[in-house]
Amino acid sequence: MAIMLAIGGCALSPGGHIDPDTAGDSLDARVDLVPITVGLVDTLSNESAMQQMARPASVALTSAMADYQYLIGPGDVLSIIVYDHPELTIPAGAERSASETGNRVQPDGTMFYPYVGRIRVAGLTLEQARRLLTSRLSRVIADPQIEVSVAAFRSQKAYVSGAVQNPGMVPIDIEPLTVLDAISEAGGARPDADWHNVLLTRNGQEQRLSLFDLLRRGDLTQNRLLRDGDILHVPTAENQNVVVLGQVNRPGAIALGNERITLTDALARAGGVDEFRAEPSGIFVVRGDPVGSEKLATVYQLDITDATRLMLGTRFPLQPQDVVYVTAAPLARWNNVISLLLPTLSLPGDVGSSADGAGLL
Repeated sequence: MAIMLAIGGCALSPGGHIDPDTAGDSLDARVDLVPITVGLVDTLSNESAMQQMARPASVALTSAMADYQYLIGPGDVLSIIVYDHPELTIPAGAERSASETGNRVQPDGTMFYPYVGRIRVAGLTLEQARRLLTSRLSRVIADPQIEVSVAAFRSQKAYVSGAVQNPGMVPIDIEPLTVLDAISEAGGARPDADWHNVLLTRNGQEQRLSLFDLLRRGDLTQNRLLRDGDILHVPTAENQNVVVLGQVNRPGAIALGNERITLTDALARAGGVDEFRAEPSGIFVVRGDPVGSEKLATVYQLDITDATRLMLGTRFPLQPQDVVYVTAAPLARWNNVISLLLPTLSLPGDVGSSADGAGLL
């Protein structure tokens, strides 16, 4: 019994090739048919096991966090204390905070300080700024003891948008800010967030990260050290679904959320296969290949002529935008045609109405 799957009006047979009578050579070369076998699901299971293994943070991230030092920038407010010289230390009382009384770094990166004048501090670490002030004040004060800190971090910030509890700006301060830190600062991801496709935009370049792998699988390679101007966007999971069509009891879209379901799960959620109309060897999963690849799509075929093969479906994970299609058996297709033709063949007064007994049927 031949099984034919129509893709874009073209017939695809289990041999893995589109019928040359119904399709051009270009489409034939761009669609693959892969049977769902024990070997295939074993390969997918091994890949999934590798993905679920906890991965340590990358060497680059570990090194960057170990070497991280905050650099002063325009807009920052510095708090400068010169011990034993209260006249040089601007007090911050109950009514005025240090961020209000401190020394603001001007847009040109400079700052004014008594007996020192205007000095450039933008781009310096706090230790470098302390040494610069100590060197300049030592001309008028013997062995000055100075402490420099940031009263208000206003020069560097990252942005978190999308499906988080409190989207907005996250300041970059004395402690290194990572992707995980920023999402936590924004109140965490909402229940409708897509954890698999978080976008980090830096200098116009996008990186796709998986918050799911980071939090659920301990894959610390998905973490990043954020820089000034970075935009972290958490999309919603509204497009995280699969579509089940054909000879099932409840065809339609199935929302995936952040968890992944298997082919057998999808068939069960669609009410199961219609046992009277479905072709048991005609269960297909149509999966589009990435844009720019040589292949247009890969079509996976599951044959459940033997019901025990449904176990293969329990080990075949579906991906967002997959289309599950269950073809109709030839007899069911014939019955559909007959049911459509009968109304036109059974016109009132035609059947058995002729005097000689010769009707249309």
